Amino acid sequence: MNSHKRASSFQNKSVLLTGATSGIGRATALAFASRGADVAIVGRSAARGEEVAASCEAAGGRACFIAADVTRPDQLRRAVEVTCERYGRLDIAFNNAGMQEKRGPLAEQADEIFEAVFAANVRAMVVAMKAEITAMRRSGGGVIVNNASVSGQRNPNPGLSLYSASKAAVISLTRSAALEYAPHGIRINAVSPGRVETPMMLASGIADMGAVAAVLPARRLGTPDEVAEAVVWLSSDAASFVIGHNLCVDGGFLAS
Repeated sequence: MNSHKRASSFQNKSVLLTGATSGIGRATALAFASRGADVAIVGRSAARGEEVAASCEAAGGRACFIAADVTRPDQLRRAVEVTCERYGRLDIAFNNAGMQEKRGPLAEQADEIFEAVFAANVRAMVVAMKAEITAMRRSGGGVIVNNASVSGQRNPNPGLSLYSASKAAVISLTRSAALEYAPHGIRINAVSPGRVETPMMLASGIADMGAVAAVLPARRLGTPDEVAEAVVWLSSDAASFVIGHNLCVDGGFLAS
């Protein structure tokens, strides 16, 4: 009973989530809010962000929207500062924002596409983590979860070389930072979604989602809510001995 309570309650905890206006980010914001957390929703769309904030408050938590483009380091650092100003501290961060290139062979990907993918998926992760770690050290510790991907370990199919490389970097960054900051009371882990039905997945250029689902051991696509529950668990005291781990939520993809 005590373990269940520790895993499910986030009363008096503040949570910052990037890319939180849709898909996995939105589902995770609602999952934290429904457990009593104070949630800071970071994204570019004010309309969607305010809707998520309202939904989080309806679910039982306090919430605010912070407009920021994660590819702008100054805006990202300011989002962390605003969260601390609003809620007094930063306890948990879910670095979820990212992008993938239009599917195509590596030799046909323009230099600016490489810059865009790595700015959103790697540099923004570094900038966010530096600011989050600094804030958490001030208050005695915290938890960071980074959104990676099974593509960082095994690309499901060709055409996303840049995205896959960037997510491999996220996994490596997570493990290295976890070792550095565990002694300071900051737990850092990653979650790697597989084929999950998100706006990014639906816009990926795959013509037959049914065929994609059919080859997974689970015989279906995942949902944002299922990834959100993994993030919530990694962020909870029930996962207090989990450090530097990459939790794959993939319907058995990597095992097949």
